[in-house]
Amino acid sequence: MKYTQASPGRVFVIRLEQGDIIPGVIEEFALQQKISAAYVLFVGGAEVGSKVVVGPKAATDHKPVPVVTALSGISEAVGYGTIFANQDGLPRLHLHAAFGRERDTITGCARQGVTVWHIGEVVIQELLNCPVQRRVHPQSGLELLEI
Repeated sequence: MKYTQASPGRVFVIRLEQGDIIPGVIEEFALQQKISAAYVLFVGGAEVGSKVVVGPKAATDHKPVPVVTALSGISEAVGYGTIFANQDGLPRLHLHAAFGRERDTITGCARQGVTVWHIGEVVIQELLNCPVQRRVHPQSGLELLEI
């Protein structure tokens, strides 16, 4: 385990609207506000066809191939994630969420593109003095935290 300490910074409350796509809209906001480290809360609706990464094809994959599923209907959504700048200084969102419709739930990562249905509410808590960065891990190809 590796760790660092950070201090709370600004807090932003964002209303996403019909058709906004996560992660792009949140990463663009973070870029505009110069947010390089934060945690993110999300609640709202997800449009049919939104893509969710639900795991790697095999547990032994050294370079994981993601399994992506599309939401089969409009879904309720709740998620939690982090924003950290990558090696190019661009903010990258890593958001996992649960998407529910009636009695079915899909849980996964929103990195392939989740389209907001009607409304999404986001709270971003900026982290200051946080020397953390996402870097591409050579073995897995994933952007992992460097602390």
